[in-house]
Amino acid sequence: MEKQVVSKQRVADHGEVLTGKREVNAMLDLVKQETERIDSRFLEPACGTGNFLTEILERKLRVVETRYKKSQLEYERNAVLAMSSIYGIDILEDNVKQCRYRLCEIFEWNYARLFKNKTKNRCQETVRFILERNILWGDALSLKTVDDNSRPIVFSKWSPVNGSMLKRHDFSFKTLLMCAEKPKQMSLFNEPEQLNLFSDLGDYVLLPKPVKEYPLTHFLEVANAYE
Repeated sequence: MEKQVVSKQRVADHGEVLTGKREVNAMLDLVKQETERIDSRFLEPACGTGNFLTEILERKLRVVETRYKKSQLEYERNAVLAMSSIYGIDILEDNVKQCRYRLCEIFEWNYARLFKNKTKNRCQETVRFILERNILWGDALSLKTVDDNSRPIVFSKWSPVNGSMLKRHDFSFKTLLMCAEKPKQMSLFNEPEQLNLFSDLGDYVLLPKPVKEYPLTHFLEVANAYE
């Protein structure tokens, strides 16, 4: 398997080994249908510089282009939706910055290629803002950020409403992991901040409660609305 090593010291300190493009594609092909669904969410808890996330974005944007290239507004809506579905955590700050940069570069290159001088700064600003919220400098084991003001990791969920509007809910990473575990037995009273329901298959499902939610906002106004 092809691997990329930045330095032996980083391998020793952080176990950092970056997966090569061939292996990335082979692994993503195992869930190919999901990687080509525009709104399918992906989280890479040790994202490095974004080898997996950039390929996922490339796949999603190819689908967006195929479906919506004749309408700039529809392309923008769905490209922003694709970007908003991608999440990452890394313990190294330079990796986080590089990952954000690579994802932003992919979006901007495709956007400019299709619409040239008709591109909107507000759309690009929305993408950059979402990346600041979705690609985080933190430790996926401690569930906390690793900056000087360490705090629980919080992710934003971006939900499209009525075409051009976005609804933002912030959730703690810890709560999202609890929901993913699908506990076998739960009471409506053991986690008062959560809601437990049954799925169609009879399993318990834990629905997370956001730590914060925001008013509906036009997708082109996201960066200004949440500053």
